Amino acid sequence: MEEKTVRVPAINCGHCVAAIAREIEKLDGVESVASDAKTKKVTVRWQAPANWKAIADKLKQLGYPPAE
Repeated sequence: MEEKTVRVPAINCGHCVAAIAREIEKLDGVESVASDAKTKKVTVRWQAPANWKAIADKLKQLGYPPAE
């Protein structure tokens, strides 16, 4: 199991948090997604076949690119 927390500056509200969780959780292997609009952070836990590149690419596709 892997876990990563990143800052996502584009998060502004609860709708952003819900959209991120809904879409990232659809990726095969993603165990959990926790987002916070106040801190603008997203924590994702996953195992194979998911990987950080696929998760980061999905965030970018959704309009929420991670600041790494």
